[in-house]
Amino acid sequence: MSTARDTYHHGDLRTALIDAALEMLEAGEAFSLRAVARRAEVSQTAPYRHFADREALESALAVRGFRDLRHDLAPSGDLPATEDELIEFAVTYVRFALRRPALFRLMFGQECDDSNDERVVAAGALQGLVADALTQIYPDADHQTLAQGVWALAHGLAFLHLDGKFSAATDDEVAERVRAAFFGIRALGAATT
Repeated sequence: MSTARDTYHHGDLRTALIDAALEMLEAGEAFSLRAVARRAEVSQTAPYRHFADREALESALAVRGFRDLRHDLAPSGDLPATEDELIEFAVTYVRFALRRPALFRLMFGQECDDSNDERVVAAGALQGLVADALTQIYPDADHQTLAQGVWALAHGLAFLHLDGKFSAATDDEVAERVRAAFFGIRALGAATT
């Protein structure tokens, strides 16, 4: 029979703690560093070797979320090369939010901790992915403004679904709503030029 002390030495403690916290978060369980230690089957003081407090652990969860989202958006590293692929990129973003709502809310529901280098880098990598895609699709556009608009539309749709303002009855229904919103913006742009 292993004890908390025995299990601490079997692997990567930091990852085990993040995994335990993520399980608790996604199950809707309240968590503290002590509760996470119990879930990870380590001593009550073990989390403090890696996280000063709950906020530091939450930042680590946000980093995991940004990395997971980036992977979902570009699993093979390929960027969208057309407007239609960009729209599917937005569909994937909204689907991630609906599949992992607690993590998504943690990632974006709090002010970004600019003192956490790992979180800043992870969030920046996600923003960079969007900017790189837009540069590839619209080489002559104002990429900063366009990136803000695309992100705002996808992010707004994600939260409108999460907050129950839009039905998320089926995955197809959600995808069609995202596509329709982007097609509407595209049509608006074409009508004003």
